[in-house]
Order: sequence, then C-alpha cells, then structure tokens
Amino acid sequence: MVKATGNNYFREIVEKMSKMSFAVGMYRPPSEGGSASLLLRITENCPWNKCTFCEMYKGQPFVYRSVEDIKADIDQVQAIADAITTVSENAGQGGRINREVLRALFSVDPYLNTNQCFVTVFNWLYSGGRTAFLQDADSMIMRPAEFVEVLKYLRKTFITLTRVTSYTRSKTLAQRKLEDLKAIREAGLDRIHVGLETGDDELLKIVRKGVTSAEQIEGGKKAMVAGFQLSEYWMPDLGGRERWQQHAENTARVLNEINPHYIRSRPFVPRCGTPIFDDYEQGQLHISSPLERLEELRVMIEGLNVTSRVCFDHNMNSWTNKHGGLLFHQDYEGYKFPEEKPVVLELICEGLKVDESRHINIEELIAMGSL
Repeated sequence: MVKATGNNYFREIVEKMSKMSFAVGMYRPPSEGGSASLLLRITENCPWNKCTFCEMYKGQPFVYRSVEDIKADIDQVQAIADAITTVSENAGQGGRINREVLRALFSVDPYLNTNQCFVTVFNWLYSGGRTAFLQDADSMIMRPAEFVEVLKYLRKTFITLTRVTSYTRSKTLAQRKLEDLKAIREAGLDRIHVGLETGDDELLKIVRKGVTSAEQIEGGKKAMVAGFQLSEYWMPDLGGRERWQQHAENTARVLNEINPHYIRSRPFVPRCGTPIFDDYEQGQLHISSPLERLEELRVMIEGLNVTSRVCFDHNMNSWTNKHGGLLFHQDYEGYKFPEEKPVVLELICEGLKVDESRHINIEELIAMGSL
C-alpha cells in the first residue's frame, strides 16, 4: 500500500527528478530492449552514415561527445535512480522498485511516462539494473583512453551492472590496436554488436558499407581475441535475386573465419528514403520471394562451420511453419551450432514445403505501406 504520497517532501523529489535529463538515442539491439538495458549515448549518430540500406541516422551529423559530458550524464542517471529509490522508501516499499512505486510517482506527476529519461531509468531499475547499452552506431570510434575512462566511471557508479554492450563497426575494430581493445574490454565493455550485413566484397561495395571482407575478418578476430562477446548481424536477401548465392556463400565464409558468439539474422527490407529503396523502385534490385529467401538461408546455414549461437530474434524472420506458427523461435539465444545445425536445416526444409502464400511477403507489405 502506497502511503505519504501527498507530502511536500515527496512532491519536491518528484519535481526535481522530472527536470533531470541525459542523452538517450533511439536505437538499440532487440536483446538490449528485452533486458531493459540502461541506454547511454556515448557518441551521437553514425561516423560513417553512408550505407545505402540504412535510414537510421540519415541527415544527422556525427557528434563526438566529451568524457566530461558523458560522466555528467552518468551522474544524472544516478540522481534519477536515487530519487526513485527515495520515493520507494517514502512510499513504504523499502527501496524496492515495483508497480506500487510507479503508482506513487504518477500520483504526483501523471506526465512522467512521457519523460524518456525517467522511463529509461525506471525500467532499468525495475529489471534489476544489470545491463547497459552504450549508444549510438559506433562507440568504439572513441579514443581508447577516453573510452576506458568512461567505462571505468560507469562501472564504479553502477556496481550492479553485470553486462555493458555497444554497437561498433568491423572497420573500426580492424583499425584498433589489439592492446587497446583488450584495455577497453578490461575496463568493462562485455559485448559488442557488429553489422556484418554481408561477407561478399562485391555487395559490400554496392551498398557502400565502407569495409572489405578481409577487414571484417580482421576486426572480428581481434574482438574475439580481446575477450569480447561478439554478435554479428547479417541481412538475408541484401543482394536480391541478382546476388543471393554469392551473398550467402561469402557471408558463411566470413563468419566461419570469425566464429563469433552470436550470428543474428536481420532480413533485408528496403526502407523508404534510402538509396537502395530507389534501386528497388527503379527495378535495379529485385527482392526475393519468401521461399527464395529460405533457399538463400539454407545455403548460408549449410556453409556455416562455427560454434556460434544462430539467432532469429527479429520480427522480420517471419517464415511460417506447417502449423501456421513461426518457423524459427525468436528468443535472444537462438540455436547452438554445430549441435543444432541439423535442427535449423530441418526447419528450413519444412518452411520450403509450406505454400508460399502462407509466408509473409515483404513486397506485399511494402505495397501496402506496412513497412
């Protein structure tokens, strides 16, 4: 039962908290949302920002944030967390973060749910305060000594953290000295998410990824040696009908060389406002049908010789099984290879036998304006 929610002291705490803020970006991997990670903007937007398939940071300049600004944001998060804990104690919840505390907060300020900073911190505390995701597209672009300083301050401030993760680019990893990557890992960055997209050099040039397959391998291997938990993302059908086979075979080749902890499928969707969408509309790129995409997936999976976990943790992995449900489970841990490789190949065979009209068709969704 909430108590003492109307006193002036309580209101003063909530009013001060509602004015606190820190930089929060829009994007994070689904697994970081699922664990309600604390979101902290270490850099803003993308230092490359030329990929033809990506609309995420278009029109937004890259901002290299100072260590002082980032530390100030961490302090703001701490202040908001302290305020929420104080409200919990004042509301008779003994510092626990639960729905009763949320009701107590909303009883004073019903508009707190529109405050992104408050929502981020509350959800993080509610989930146990265990994980943090450092935004935006390439945190590893920070000068290594500065990144180390930020990580140490973050870990010192929030001792409950058990995992800190971030996006980075293969190119950036390849350019970093191994000893710098090791120092960053030891300072507290546990997991990195890398957009591989494809391992095919021709396709990498076409989509202006700004990296070669050799650099992808170099960067991925460095990350593994440095001790990071590595998630690599690839995009089924990025090459369309024109280049599906070389895309699948060379992506498997690169991933075999890296052997990351996670391989995550992000089926390609041409997004309005991107150069590749213009190619699609002008007939220069032809999207594969659902069964053709499954055939490409079969070739890629057959080519994998890894000890990774292969994941379909995104709603665009929407192929249908014979019962009308999802073909693959979409949890964040996926299928363990090589042990479950036969299971995945069997599922693909099952999906290939399903009438194509029962699978979700990307082109139909685009025509309907649903994507």
